[in-house]
Amino acid sequence: MLSLKHISINSFNENIIYLHKDCEAYKVDEISNMTKVEVHGGVTPIFGFLEIIEDDGILATNELGLNNEAFKLINLPEGADVSLTIAPQPPSIPFIKRKMLGNILSETEYVAIINDISNHRYSNIDTAAFLIATGSFMTAPETLSLTQSLVGNKVFHWDNENIVVDHHCLGGIPGNKTDIIITAIIAAYGMPILKTASRSITSCAGVADTFSVLANVDLDEQKIRQLIENERGVIVDYNTLPLVSACKMLSSIERTLGISQQHNIVSEILAIKLASGVTNLVLDIPVGPTSRIKSIENAVQIRKLVEYIGDMLSLKIDAVITDGSEPIGYGVGAVLEARDVMKVLRNRDDAPQDLREKSLFLAGRILEFDPKLRGGQGYLVAKEILQSGRALEAINRIIYNQGKAPQARLGNLTREITATRSGIVDSINNQRITHLGILAGAGQYPGAGFDLLKKVGDSVSAGEPLYIIHSTNSNDFAMANSAIDSDNGYEIK
Repeated sequence: MLSLKHISINSFNENIIYLHKDCEAYKVDEISNMTKVEVHGGVTPIFGFLEIIEDDGILATNELGLNNEAFKLINLPEGADVSLTIAPQPPSIPFIKRKMLGNILSETEYVAIINDISNHRYSNIDTAAFLIATGSFMTAPETLSLTQSLVGNKVFHWDNENIVVDHHCLGGIPGNKTDIIITAIIAAYGMPILKTASRSITSCAGVADTFSVLANVDLDEQKIRQLIENERGVIVDYNTLPLVSACKMLSSIERTLGISQQHNIVSEILAIKLASGVTNLVLDIPVGPTSRIKSIENAVQIRKLVEYIGDMLSLKIDAVITDGSEPIGYGVGAVLEARDVMKVLRNRDDAPQDLREKSLFLAGRILEFDPKLRGGQGYLVAKEILQSGRALEAINRIIYNQGKAPQARLGNLTREITATRSGIVDSINNQRITHLGILAGAGQYPGAGFDLLKKVGDSVSAGEPLYIIHSTNSNDFAMANSAIDSDNGYEIK
């Protein structure tokens, strides 16, 4: 037996097990590099990669070390007796190999794969192999099977509610924080809305990043239930909830690889909504030449796919195709996006009208899930709720009850990015703006990002500002400026 020791290292969702090179219980020199092992002693064994420590000051010869992720999983105190065995290959690995060869997998095979991922039997390399294997093609029934597998056994049930709604955007559009405005409108109406959000994955700010500028988004199930009952709305980071653990692992690897696969994204989104107990969902599918979905044909395919899965799993989905040709709102980055959201909710004259109108349109679609509203009435009801100030009152109550966040500061390293010629803004490249914003520190620092001063169709003179860059870190600021000088993301004709 060996004595357990916590090695305070974060390995980004990878379990790492450490032995001393002169370990008294095992012949380390006979163990091959990157060997998968099992550690026994807790309620269930944990799986991870073995690494060898050569420094006597880190680990003793009679100790077994676990990194942060593995130590949390084993749930034992330091000094507990543990043992080690070589781990067998996860039983679902052959199914991934079958998928790599172009085969269609069964529901049982997807369940086995997701169970192995959820139980940490897969390394990050194994999970990446699964994502790549499914990236080439997946049938609609396979996507259904993957969605069901991702939901898992932990599901919120809302026995006192006939309907629980949510909204989700497939993303790829800078700004576009309609979710917060929609939540305020729907909650003010009295329809329960559970907005499960994420932090930045491939954008300058996720909904959870933006709302965390205003309120605490790390809530437990009890607090969520309290907010739904009393305030009818909540905006929560789903990563803090004990739901869809495999989704979180897949998202982490997708972010590392920089990949975005249509079928996997659909499965992950719908699994999160189903696990949260959502019954009715409006799915926003923005289409544009530089958005995630680039053609109407592709958007229609996605709409048909999500409607099929929704029908099979009793999730009512209204999939709406919208304009994704340019950023929505003026702000890109958490603080600036939160500013835009509050301007809309406060009915300010300088609020971005594209963000306001899109929010009203989507909120109206959600309101029409209420059988008491006739088709087309949703927009008018949403508009009345916003203009009357009821939506602002609702979001203020939600912020207060979730816990108001400390005031975040806008980055003080600034530069005006100016037009090199006079003309009309013909296009704004969403992908380029997102990339430049991330270089500026958005997604890492709430106060970093861009304040857009010109939108498509606006006239501009040479030397006139197009947008203002904000950074909080000098290295990010320099890197973003260098990239902007080669391509600022604007096309002027």
